[in-house]
Amino acid sequence: MAHFVIVGAGECGARAAFALREKGFDGDITLIGSEPLAPYERPPLSKGGADEAPEPKFIATPERYREQSIDLRLDATVTAIDPFTKTIGLADGQTLGYDKLLLATGASARGFPGARGASGRIRVLRTHADAMALHAALRAGQHIAIIGGGFIGLELAATARMRGADVTLIEGLPRVLKRGVPEAIAEAVTERHRREGVDIRCSQVIESVEEQADKAIVRLAGGSVISADLLLVGIGALPNVALAAEVGLAIDNGIAVNERLETSVSGIYAAGDCCSFPLALYGGRRVRLESWRNAQEQANLAAANMLGEDAEISAVPWFWSDQYDLTLQIAGLAGEAVTHVRRDLGDGAFILFHLGADGRLLAASGIGRGNAIARDIRLAEMLIAARACPDCAALAANSVKLKSLLAA
Repeated sequence: MAHFVIVGAGECGARAAFALREKGFDGDITLIGSEPLAPYERPPLSKGGADEAPEPKFIATPERYREQSIDLRLDATVTAIDPFTKTIGLADGQTLGYDKLLLATGASARGFPGARGASGRIRVLRTHADAMALHAALRAGQHIAIIGGGFIGLELAATARMRGADVTLIEGLPRVLKRGVPEAIAEAVTERHRREGVDIRCSQVIESVEEQADKAIVRLAGGSVISADLLLVGIGALPNVALAAEVGLAIDNGIAVNERLETSVSGIYAAGDCCSFPLALYGGRRVRLESWRNAQEQANLAAANMLGEDAEISAVPWFWSDQYDLTLQIAGLAGEAVTHVRRDLGDGAFILFHLGADGRLLAASGIGRGNAIARDIRLAEMLIAARACPDCAALAANSVKLKSLLAA
């Protein structure tokens, strides 16, 4: 009987295990996770301001794994992979054979050099344990410093303000979200944070970070010193590629896979935050995506191809972020765009459409309260997938329904 092993029991790995069963695989499945908790969705602390301690949102109950005959092994570490004998080694000395292997090892929070010590005054957010520690530390009246003006840093700033803490956010680039969103949306986000009292400082160079027993000290070029009760580091994540690299798998901003999520070694696949892959929709450009939807979509695709379906990546990249009452959504990749068209939706909500030199819609970025932009972003996503070249005037006119452009 065939044995499929999945290394990484996060969103992607767990979904892949269930997808294998849904697609009719009746062999053995072993799902290995390094955390003691059963697979859960990434901690919600950065996307909310509730006073309640964050509870893990489990992907399935323990009974569900047993019902599906999925051997879930928690608090387990894979130390080696041998693609020649098709075996993996575990830290406890066990060896498991496999017929197909999926690496869904995820990513780890990027730490600031020399900025994590023993007093707990400097923290990151990646695991549920991180979320619990942060929740316990965030209290009204505290001064919280945040390094990083990306999605995580800004979401943490919103959460801290909603918990009553004072916040100073430090960003090295000229504006927040420099790598993620257009300037107009970044300005709207910045204005909202400043209205809530967040002290946002861009174009800053950090000379040193020091952790003391009762505070964290950030020294900036020019002599400014920021003293905080807690320092949160939100400067991105690094793909977990150590296992893959030791085996000799190709690495390129993550474990490099092809359109079917297969690595450079036949029979070994990778999916989710840990892998980079080519997108045919963007001329084969290789990307790595860290998002909830991508993890789910690639889990299903990996399961299909482990079963020999020969399916290729076709999904449009999609991201979202909640900050205060604002929701930001992005569909597609705007890097090659030369034309930008704005559609105002009222009450401060708007969408920017990004088109390439050939007139093709490459991406759409929007911001608004609640679900103000959700429907139009979804329709824009469908236009992007269809490689549509919509009329710019029609995109700008709120009176023209995007659905009609899709039909055309």
